[in-house]
Amino acid sequence: MTDNKSFKHKQDPHYIRAKKEGYRARSAFKLLEIQHRYKIFKRAFYILDIGSAPGSWLQLIKEYAKKNLEKYNDQHYHREDYKIMGVDIKHITPIDNVKILKLDISDDDIKEELSSFFDAKIDLVISDASIKKKGDKFTDHINQIKLCYDILNLTKTFLKKKGILVLKCFQGIDFKKLHDDFKKNFNIVKSLKPEATKKTSNEIYLIGLKKK
Repeated sequence: MTDNKSFKHKQDPHYIRAKKEGYRARSAFKLLEIQHRYKIFKRAFYILDIGSAPGSWLQLIKEYAKKNLEKYNDQHYHREDYKIMGVDIKHITPIDNVKILKLDISDDDIKEELSSFFDAKIDLVISDASIKKKGDKFTDHINQIKLCYDILNLTKTFLKKKGILVLKCFQGIDFKKLHDDFKKNFNIVKSLKPEATKKTSNEIYLIGLKKK
């Protein structure tokens, strides 16, 4: 990050608020808005976070998972404990009671890791993962869409029925196809560009509710 970009970043109101509230990154407020709109954490105990670095989403996930153990301790869907895994190729500073896995999501070992850590289907999969941009919007879009499909395909095996998937995408020529494929796998599909997203960004989040 250049000195000028670094200065602008540190003047960003979401960055300032994140530091003040103890979150590792401004992206925490994207997840908070998604939760506010779609209540994705309702009865979520087993949660997978993809593209976790630096860990702001994991911080929030743990907060909600802990609350859920008490809030939903009733005769309806409940688990005795929460399980959270964060996956990224980048380093993540450890968080108590959160499994950190340094691995590429497209690596074949991911399935074995998920099977050994989660003893049942996952309630919620969220991904803020992004490809390393090359500077060409079309190429970046295509590569991000491929990453999105890798994650979508993973949820076909590991996400429970009626589970939820939140996925960062880039708008572009293949976004509609991905949106349509979400509809084949989820009963309700929403798209959102959170307020904390930078105005110049083409990122958008797909939210799949109630997996078929």
